[in-house]
Amino acid sequence: MKKKILHYITILAAIIVINFFIPRMMPGSPLRTLVGENPGDLTAAEKMGILEAYHLNDPMPVQFGYYLKELFTLNWGNSYSKRQPILDLIGARIGWTLLLAGSSMILSTIIGTALGTWSAFRRKKKRDLPLVLATTVLSSIPAFWIAIILLAVFGVQLKWFPVYGAYSMWENYQGWDRLTDILHHLALPLFTMVVTSLMSFFTTSRYSTLQILQEDYVKMAKLRGISSKRVTFFYVFRNTLIPVFTLFMMDIGYLLSGSVLIETVFAYPGLGTLMQDAVMARDYPLMQYTFLLSATLTVAALILADLLYQRIDPRLEVNGGE
Repeated sequence: MKKKILHYITILAAIIVINFFIPRMMPGSPLRTLVGENPGDLTAAEKMGILEAYHLNDPMPVQFGYYLKELFTLNWGNSYSKRQPILDLIGARIGWTLLLAGSSMILSTIIGTALGTWSAFRRKKKRDLPLVLATTVLSSIPAFWIAIILLAVFGVQLKWFPVYGAYSMWENYQGWDRLTDILHHLALPLFTMVVTSLMSFFTTSRYSTLQILQEDYVKMAKLRGISSKRVTFFYVFRNTLIPVFTLFMMDIGYLLSGSVLIETVFAYPGLGTLMQDAVMARDYPLMQYTFLLSATLTVAALILADLLYQRIDPRLEVNGGE
């Protein structure tokens, strides 16, 4: 376990370093965002003064020192483009992203795993091939294209669903009406995310089930006369869930970064649109901390997965728990 902890600490350290340099390696400058007007109208002295005020004219090691200080003191400063504290911006957006991407992950896992297992038990039958083809085709379509089609058909043409936002901004709904309104706005982006992320869970559960069905202990259980239901749930399905669980934990990082396109198309006020706005404005602090939050969440999910593996299957303990 000590080796794993050291491994994850090394990964986090690398993420912190890379996260600082990537925004600064991008073309463009945050000067236009900071000035709020045409930078060409400024004198050289004025430009220099603005850059110095934000430490953007300091040597890279000095800027990196400021970055580390702000990071570990949780004093993340203000966004260049939003003119608000970054922690406040993240706090206001993260709940909507957790609702959208979290619901998508849960539904994708349940539906994809169920369909994949069902398909594996019915391999080489008439209903299996159309299901495999349908999931493959749906997963190959770009997420933003599905989002635009749904928006055009069900939002603009049929007017069944709202075309933007997470709630009706001009209505003062309370209680059940507010919940219904939020779910109404959530429907199209959620459906898009479920459809586009279904394939990974479908494929993982299907091929895992096919592999487990060929294992000797499954064949022996059938020869011993154990009922097919018991074999399915206690011998096959339980072991199928192990790789599905791994995939689920790895996809937790998708909560913050994977919904950028979907949130942008539907103008959903989550962290995805916040990241997109930060990149377009070359907002270094906002880019740094939203990217860092996404990467850290992924690493934390992997650590949690390692800790939970033994509870799922004690046989997974390797090298005496190292």
